[in-house]
Amino acid sequence: MSGVPPFAPKPSAYLYMEVADHIAARIAAGELPQDARLPGERELAEEYGVAIGTARRAVQELRERGLVITVPAKGTFVQRNTSEDTGKAAEA
Repeated sequence: MSGVPPFAPKPSAYLYMEVADHIAARIAAGELPQDARLPGERELAEEYGVAIGTARRAVQELRERGLVITVPAKGTFVQRNTSEDTGKAAEA
């Protein structure tokens, strides 16, 4: 098991941020590796027990953090670790 605790949102936090934070933790733990396709927004909404709009906003938050990239008609994928890529480019 990855060690990511189950999803348990705090009542004082925005729900979309809680979902985004949980998915980010799954990415950090390697449960969702680089280039892995995230479930669709409907599937995420069902998995987390939230409205589809909440799931959509969580994915948007992950894009803003640079953790995922959405390719139209393909899906949303875990982004490469850009800090590693930047470090390698700087060394060259």
